[in-house]
This record gives sequence, structure tokens and C-alpha cells, in this order.
Amino acid sequence: MSDCPCGSGAAFDLCCGPLIRGERVAPTAEALMRSRYSAYTLADIDYLTQSLHPDSRDDHDPIAARRWAEQSQWLGLELVSVVQGGEGDERGEVEFIARYRDKNGLRRHHEIGHFVRHAGNWHYLEASMPQAGSPERGAAKVGRNQPCPCGSGKKFKKCCG
Repeated sequence: MSDCPCGSGAAFDLCCGPLIRGERVAPTAEALMRSRYSAYTLADIDYLTQSLHPDSRDDHDPIAARRWAEQSQWLGLELVSVVQGGEGDERGEVEFIARYRDKNGLRRHHEIGHFVRHAGNWHYLEASMPQAGSPERGAAKVGRNQPCPCGSGKKFKKCCG
């Protein structure tokens, strides 16, 4: 068994693998976020789409997501903070930094992911960007029509959103 790309230290088949394969649901917002990162490393766009909240799927661009996933070398995931999102919660926030390399060099995607339960399962709702000078927590939301903070030059909704 290989280590899980999410950096948990567990084997993929015991960590994110069962979530991505649909054998188990994420028990927490953090587990869902970790599995979404692992899905990017595998370019599993179906899982990324399925794990989006239904209200967020209209703006999702699976072609752009696949291109980003496949054209990046995923280097690691760092959790900055987790607020709520436990097994008994209905909402949660996970701030994280995903490091990757693309044709432009080393990059990092830093966001606060907002998660909600829908039909009993955790779903990714939207992202907000941490404010400069506030490495632990911030609340500057990135609108879906604003430029993506990953630096692609595309609108957030057509890129990482």
C-alpha cells in the first residue's frame, strides 16, 4: 500500500481511497477536503464534481479542473486550521495550502474551504481567501467571477472554484 497523497501518514487504501471510490462517506469536513486534494493528484474529476455541494455545481468547469489536475505535479498538503466540521457539525471550515509545480514553476494554492452537510454527507460549498498578514485565518471571499487566486488568469468559477 502506498501513502495517501493527503499527507495524513495513512495508506491511501485506508484514508482517502475508500472515499474517492464511494465505499465510504467522509466523516468530517477535513476528511472531505483531504480526499478532494487526493482526487486532484489522481485527476479524478468525477469525485471532485460529486463532492461539490449541488448549489456549487453550475459554475464548476470539469475540463479546466482536469487540465489543472493533470498539468500539475502535486507536492503536498498543509493544514493551517480547522473550525468545526466534526462528525456532529453541519458546517465547517478548513484552511489549507496545496503545493504544486506547473509549467510556471513552484506554486501554492491557499484557501479556506467552506463545507456543509447536504443529505447527510459533507460537501464542498465554496472558498474564501485568507487575508494578507493573517496567516492563520481570514475571511476575504473570492467571488466566482473574480480572477482565480491560483494565478491562472481565469475567473475563479472556471478554474479552482
